Amino acid sequence: VQLQASGGGLVQAGGSLRLSCAASGSISSINGMGWYRQAPGKQRDFVARITSGGSTNYADSVKGRFTISRDNAKNTAHLQMNSLKPEDTAVYYCNADLRARPSQPSRYYWGQGTQVTVSS
Repeated sequence: VQLQASGGGLVQAGGSLRLSCAASGSISSINGMGWYRQAPGKQRDFVARITSGGSTNYADSVKGRFTISRDNAKNTAHLQMNSLKPEDTAVYYCNADLRARPSQPSRYYWGQGTQVTVSS
């Protein structure tokens, strides 16, 4: 199982970026998919999560600015980030709670990070 994150980059404050996370490999089912971020010298923090049924929750710091969505048929999740602020600068990581095979318990998988830099 692999999670491939993409879409990071450099943007000015107030701008937008759209991150994508694609899960591939042996996948039986995916429960939640989410995004975390880690700024230099800080811990990795929760950003947003979406369940297989489409329920979402967000960190307070991004509510109203970020929107998470997913395409269950493509095992993909997206994070639309609007009104970006310099404090959103971080490496963004996607994760998924998935079951590789029906007989196996679900577990969390992490993708590689994608850098988001917001200039002031």
